[in-house]
Amino acid sequence: MYLLNVLLAMAIFLMPLAQFAEPSKVWASTEVVQFSDPSLRERYYQLVQELRCPKCQNQNLADSNAPISKDMKAQIHSMLEAQNTDDQIKQHLVSRYSEFILYRPEVNTNTGFLWLAPLCFVLFGAVIIWRYAFSGRRVKADTTELTDKQQQQLSELLGEDDQ
Repeated sequence: MYLLNVLLAMAIFLMPLAQFAEPSKVWASTEVVQFSDPSLRERYYQLVQELRCPKCQNQNLADSNAPISKDMKAQIHSMLEAQNTDDQIKQHLVSRYSEFILYRPEVNTNTGFLWLAPLCFVLFGAVIIWRYAFSGRRVKADTTELTDKQQQQLSELLGEDDQ
């Protein structure tokens, strides 16, 4: 009985590791890209890290396995082999897939709000805090004295007699 319990416990603890024994699609999807010049490899990996997959909302091309990201990586590879600069490659991909693929969009009329909105919110909050903190409506500390009429009304409300 003891041996059965030990075997059962081992099976329970080792079962999650069984998924790693099979060849995984994730492991097999690691691509090896061949370049004619070793310096192109560094540029390639830098570009696929900087560019976003249009399908996978917040994944760069290096982490994405979507078909469109594979196409984009192939385009980057062929453009690098054709001796295009990084800016030319980015401009080509932006013209085809929009500025969404850039993690750091350029400052222009289309993205101006994106860059200026945080500054506007901070300034608006500072103005609100300034107006609230330094408004001219402050209560004086020595206004606790009541007029005779107010003292009389207070006494009536409290039910006190002025005898």
